Amino acid sequence: MGPPTERIAEDRVLPQRVDVVVVGGGVIGISTARFLAEKGLSVAVCEKGHVAGEQSSRNWGWCRATHRDLRELELSLESLKLWRRMDAELGIDSGYRECGILYAADDAHALADHEAWLTRAIAKVGRGALDSRIVSPDETAALMPGAVRRFAGGIYTPSDGRAEPQRAVPAMAAALRERGVKIAMPCAVRGVETSGGAVSGVVTEHGRIRCDSVVIAGGAWTRLFSGNLGVDVPQLMVRSSVIRTAPLPDGPEVSACNQSVGYRKRLDGGYSIANAFRSYSDITPDSFRLFGKFLPALKSQVGSIKLGFNAHFFEALRRPRRWPLDRPTVFERVRTLDPAPVDAFNETALAEFRAIFPSLARLTVEQSWAGYIDVTPDAVPVISGVERMPGLFIGTGFSGHGFGIGPGAGKLMADIVANDAPLVDPHAFRLSRFFDGSKIEIDGGF
Repeated sequence: MGPPTERIAEDRVLPQRVDVVVVGGGVIGISTARFLAEKGLSVAVCEKGHVAGEQSSRNWGWCRATHRDLRELELSLESLKLWRRMDAELGIDSGYRECGILYAADDAHALADHEAWLTRAIAKVGRGALDSRIVSPDETAALMPGAVRRFAGGIYTPSDGRAEPQRAVPAMAAALRERGVKIAMPCAVRGVETSGGAVSGVVTEHGRIRCDSVVIAGGAWTRLFSGNLGVDVPQLMVRSSVIRTAPLPDGPEVSACNQSVGYRKRLDGGYSIANAFRSYSDITPDSFRLFGKFLPALKSQVGSIKLGFNAHFFEALRRPRRWPLDRPTVFERVRTLDPAPVDAFNETALAEFRAIFPSLARLTVEQSWAGYIDVTPDAVPVISGVERMPGLFIGTGFSGHGFGIGPGAGKLMADIVANDAPLVDPHAFRLSRFFDGSKIEIDGGF
C-alpha cells in the first residue's frame, strides 16, 4: 500500500472546452497546469486515480541540484528557485525546507567522482550559480551528527532542499482549483482526438473535452498512452522502494546519502530511508523492444539494477497496445500503480542507516512502499512537442528526478506549449533525439 497521501475532493464534471488538457495529476502535470494558467490559458487536468497517487508521492522528497545530469542542471537550479517561492505564491505549505544535501564519499574513488562532477558543473553554469562544495572528513562528520563512520569527505550543497511528497502536489492542485483550473478526478483519458492531423480534443471516461493542445504527463503510463496515437516514447519502468520511520529524536537535519543509503528528515520527525543506488526492473515485452536503446544505460548501471522476470511480464503482454475510445481502458481498471517494495533493498538501506547512526538504531519502521519511476534511455526527461502532431506535447521520463525538478519542468513545458521564450534551452529534452541519429549519452550525474 502506498504512503498516506493527502487527498483533494473528487470532481467528475467536465468543461466542454479548454485551451489545454493535461493528462496526469502528478507533479509534472500539476506544475504544467499552474504555469499555463498563469499565462492566461484555460486548463483542465485529468487524473485517472488521485492527484500524486503514484511516483509523485512515493519518492524521497529531495529537491536538489547536486549531481544532476549536466543537461538538466540549469533546469534543476530554476526549479529550486520555484520551490523556494512556491508556498508564498500559492498560499500552501508544501513542506519545503532548505536543508542542504550531502553526498558522503565512502572512499577516495567516490570523492574523486564528486570532485569531477563539481568541476564539470561549474564549467557548465558558473561558480556563482552553484554553491556546491567539496567537504573534508571533519566537515562531513559535522553534517551527519551522531554518525560513527568516518567518510573520506563528500560534496555538499547548502541551497538544496526537501519537501513532503505526500503533501506538496495535492496542496498545489487544491490551490490551482481555487484559481479556476479544472482538476477532474477520477477521470481517465482514453485517448486524443485530432482534426486535420492536429489535436482537437480528448475522450475521457466521463465524456469529451475540446481543446487545442494536450500535454501527456502520465508518468510510467506515458509510453502506453502515447503508443495508441502512434507516438513512440522510449521509456521503461523501474521500481524504487522506500521506508518511513516513526519520529526520531536528535536525528540529522541535512539530507544525505552514500553508496548504500539515502535519507531525509520528514516534517513529522521521522525519516524516509531508501537504498541509494539500487532499483528493480520488471522484465516486460518493452524490455526487449527497447533493448538496443537502453543498452548503454544497462552497461553503465551494472550492479545497480536488478532485473526480474515475473507475472508483470504476462500482464504487460496481455495488455492491448491499441484500443478504441468508446470502451473502458486499462486506465480505468488500474487507477493507481502500487507495486510491492523490494524488501531486500529496504533491509540493506536500513542496516546501513543503523550502522552509521547507532544511536538511532532502535528506530521503528512505520511503513514501506514502492513506486514506478519512468526512465528514458539517457535518464534525461522528455519535455517536448511532437513534431508530426501539432498541439501534442509530452512531459515524461524524469528517471527518478521528477519531484525535485517538477516545478521547472512544468514551467518549461508551459513555455513550449504557449510558444513563449523558454525557461531554459529545451534542446536536450526533445523527444526526437531518440530517433534522429543522436548518440545516446549517459552522464555522470546520479
